[in-house]
Amino acid sequence: MTLEPQPVDRTLWFEAALTPDGWARDVRLSVGGGRIVGLETGAARGAADQGGGVALPGVANVHSHAFQRAMAGLTEARGPSEDDFWTWRELMYRFLDRGGPEEIEAITALAFIEMLEGGFTRVAEFHYLHNDPAGAAYADRAEIAGRIAAAAQAAGIALTLLPVFYAHAGFGGQPPSHGQRRFISDLDGFADLVSRCRALTGDLSDAVVGVAPHSLRAVSPEELAMLPALAGDGPIHIHVAEQTKEVEDCRAWSGARPVEWLLTHAPVDTRWCLIHATHVTEAEWRGIADRGAVVGLCPITEANLGDGVFPAADYLHAGGRFGVGTDSNVQIGVAEELRLLEYSQRLARRGRAVMADSARSTGRALFERALAGGAQAAGAAGGLAVGAPADIVVLDTRGIAFAGRSGDAILDSWIFGAPGGAVGSVWRAGREVVRNGRHVARDAIEDRYRRALATVLG
Repeated sequence: MTLEPQPVDRTLWFEAALTPDGWARDVRLSVGGGRIVGLETGAARGAADQGGGVALPGVANVHSHAFQRAMAGLTEARGPSEDDFWTWRELMYRFLDRGGPEEIEAITALAFIEMLEGGFTRVAEFHYLHNDPAGAAYADRAEIAGRIAAAAQAAGIALTLLPVFYAHAGFGGQPPSHGQRRFISDLDGFADLVSRCRALTGDLSDAVVGVAPHSLRAVSPEELAMLPALAGDGPIHIHVAEQTKEVEDCRAWSGARPVEWLLTHAPVDTRWCLIHATHVTEAEWRGIADRGAVVGLCPITEANLGDGVFPAADYLHAGGRFGVGTDSNVQIGVAEELRLLEYSQRLARRGRAVMADSARSTGRALFERALAGGAQAAGAAGGLAVGAPADIVVLDTRGIAFAGRSGDAILDSWIFGAPGGAVGSVWRAGREVVRNGRHVARDAIEDRYRRALATVLG
């Protein structure tokens, strides 16, 4: 199949590729203007063809706080009392006492290149770090948003930018705490921020801008009602029901559980991504599925913070949609998130191959569901198909973990059996940004990150 007439910048050839129609052998993709303009199967490799290995479509990371990458490994000491999400949050607030725009951009760029190296080609950045370390607004409200856009451009990752509205410390409009000073905005300032984000991302390939009410505890009902209009056709993301305390506090405030309240009072539809939704009743997860919204699961962060386990298997069997995100970025990788998602379900249900179905293996079912849900949540279609962005993740199948494998066993071996570094190369919008498992700009971005950390942790 070929889209004509389109100029061809390069051709890429792969031993196998996962297309919307399933696995294909000896695949040549013609790339022009950052998109796939031709796809042939059963093609002999030509002298001008680049590529090699097994090609997969790039996946969207549906939830990231990139600046938290610098905290990985620094919050594992036990305090005088039991540690949980809320004690971790206090440490995160203290981490924000230092770090200006330059440092945030450097940390974000490192997180973004690691996402590409791990198989993500788009990131939905849940951006709530708006103000300076003292809590004052920057002269340009979008100063940090501009730094995120610059980091995405330097890394070469596709960006869905989700400026966050954050106004309160708890349910019922509680005034914000000192630790939240860098997050706070009012509705007028936020509307200006969203507009500036659209202007800042105008030159980025395939950029999308949506909005993110942070959570029901941080946004009043009146404020929440105003935010969907600011999103336009873009996605709407919200943290919800991550912690049992959040559920209890929401019931004390409103008489309803968080997801129950949201489904009753907000226009939740296919634009919405409910991040975590860990603690839900059957009526709630069925309601999410019925609305066509996506649940944004972040298995590594949810495990790291001790959040709990979302009932993913039951939700999927009811037609629910999910994407995966890296959230606090304590570790970064598509395979790692999908593996822990499946393993958490096995532990909870005491069974195996929980997320598989009658037509697909566990790995393929996980991957294709995360691909579809991630595209919906990030507001950008993907896949190895004519007309789609040339966002291609190539597995280096020369490793012993892939010996004798083909078809779905390739995905199963990547997710459940291969060591880190199985991603050999990544093409984003037709440009190779990862080569031999390493981002092409890693040295310079690492050096800048180290200097930033000296300031933030010094």
